[in-house]
Amino acid sequence: MVIGEARSGRRFAIAKRRDHANQRRLWYTPECNGNGSDGQAGPSPRAFHVAIVIDCNMFIFGGRSGGKRLGDFWMLDTDIWQWSELTGFGDLPSPREFAAASAIGNRKIVMYGGWDGKKWLSDVYIMDTMSLEWTELSVTGSVPPPRCGHSATMIEKRLLIFGGRGGAGPIMGDLWALKGVTEEDNETPGWTQLKLPGQSPSPRCGHSVTSGGPYQPAVPTVFHHHQLYLLTKFGLSVSVQWKLLATSNEPPPPRAYHSMTCIGSRFLLFGGFDGKNTFGDLWWLVPEGDPIAKRDLVPNVDSDSKPSNVTGGAQHSASQESQAGESPMIDLAKRLGIPLSLEASASFVDEINDKELIELSSMLFGESPPTGDQHACIQALRDHWTSIPANSIQLQELGPLLRDYQRLILHRYLENSFTSFCEKEVHRFFHLKNASELRMDDIPILLMEYGKLLST
Repeated sequence: MVIGEARSGRRFAIAKRRDHANQRRLWYTPECNGNGSDGQAGPSPRAFHVAIVIDCNMFIFGGRSGGKRLGDFWMLDTDIWQWSELTGFGDLPSPREFAAASAIGNRKIVMYGGWDGKKWLSDVYIMDTMSLEWTELSVTGSVPPPRCGHSATMIEKRLLIFGGRGGAGPIMGDLWALKGVTEEDNETPGWTQLKLPGQSPSPRCGHSVTSGGPYQPAVPTVFHHHQLYLLTKFGLSVSVQWKLLATSNEPPPPRAYHSMTCIGSRFLLFGGFDGKNTFGDLWWLVPEGDPIAKRDLVPNVDSDSKPSNVTGGAQHSASQESQAGESPMIDLAKRLGIPLSLEASASFVDEINDKELIELSSMLFGESPPTGDQHACIQALRDHWTSIPANSIQLQELGPLLRDYQRLILHRYLENSFTSFCEKEVHRFFHLKNASELRMDDIPILLMEYGKLLST
């Protein structure tokens, strides 16, 4: 489990992204439809709600709109971008904001606490997203103080809650575990306060917690303000302790009420509030050595720089190098001093054999130019890319555009000696493995360099 502010034995790097992406890291607004009980196409604008993803569906509950606290429950199917207002039954939770929730496997959601406008809450609800039944969990024994602004995270078979605020007391820094949440437990639900060794986070609310990342088994990671904490296990005896993680560069500005999501071995942080400013920035937290961490460290080759690998007899032609058995694309990457994987090299094909390039041209232009004329299709697509503004390019165009850009660079390299090639050209994106490594502010530069390659 990771809790937010940022620093441990494993080193991390922070990389800033102003774009979003599932595969191509670009923000876009999907066109959603749907029907609610009042005829609206989707949920009303709101803040301080809970949002949980299970498979391709996002479920949201509650929150606040203006001065009104909400108790409606919605599902967004991201395969077809359709909202559905769900009418649950059973033990319906009261309208609330600042609650916290987590998925239980791929079917259920557990929600704890919040603020209903009159009191802080300490109730626990489980929603079955298949049957739409709400169940209030009856818990025996000691319970955490009522609170809001806390975090709730499922780790294996336990729900962990941390921090928050409630009553007239100070902000909290306690950690509690709830058993008996899953059906497989066959245990009576009960809370246990965990007092663990190590450098524990200070009391806080509005922090984020996510599990997973480069740690096995899954452990919680906490981010808040600008600190990062890890709740980790050691050995088969399961010794658990807190750890303050170190990062190798500057963390994001201090903030609360942001989101942090685990994607593979990486953590993605978005937004937040520092008491004065509302943030809309996006940051990656990645292990050192991750391609994203290296992305901003790759040197550009410009007219004033000398390729570090070019000495003496290395200045012969690319055709001579390729005759020695090395791919021209890998050879060019070596000479430019930039990383290029064998996989990226192997994916290089000539434009006539680039099926995605031809299909994209046909999709964008239909029967004009004639789809049977592949050269005309490719030229029409290239003319399109050199004439449109960067904010008009579509997501599906980025992969073919990047490949064609890299292909044109390689063609130029094969036609010229390496020395004259490097003296004239600056190519910032030749080393990228795929378009998912592009950032939003890279696209205008990519289009500019692409246009220069075509014009000379």
